[in-house]
Amino acid sequence: MLRPFHLAFPVHDLAAARAFYGGVLGCPEGRSSDQWIDFDLFGHQIVAHLDPAAKPLAVANEVDGHHVPVPHFGVVLTLPDWHALADRVKAAGVSFGIAPHVRFAGQVGEQATMFFHDPSGNALEFKAFADDAFLFAK
Repeated sequence: MLRPFHLAFPVHDLAAARAFYGGVLGCPEGRSSDQWIDFDLFGHQIVAHLDPAAKPLAVANEVDGHHVPVPHFGVVLTLPDWHALADRVKAAGVSFGIAPHVRFAGQVGEQATMFFHDPSGNALEFKAFADDAFLFAK
């Protein structure tokens, strides 16, 4: 069984993080304090830690014709969950850095992907494969 990962990341505003991760993305909230909030991101533990000076990095790499932000994080979802999340994010009026689309169409590694940023500028990518066996295919 695949074990959940843990990721801690900076946010400049905990209330905005709570509204985004809890409200927009629908992540159940776990423990919290006045300095951090745990969220359940599709079974994985992410923790938004308060850093009022947090600033996103502005680096990007070219991938299949798009400028992919570095660093970024997210989850590989099932296609139905990916579509549902894309619809949820669109309905919330979140701007996509890279709109939902299929990357590497017709090639090994074909995947549905989308990128957007949280209110602190952290880049998130969510992707899905028609067959998860292609996740690491060359």
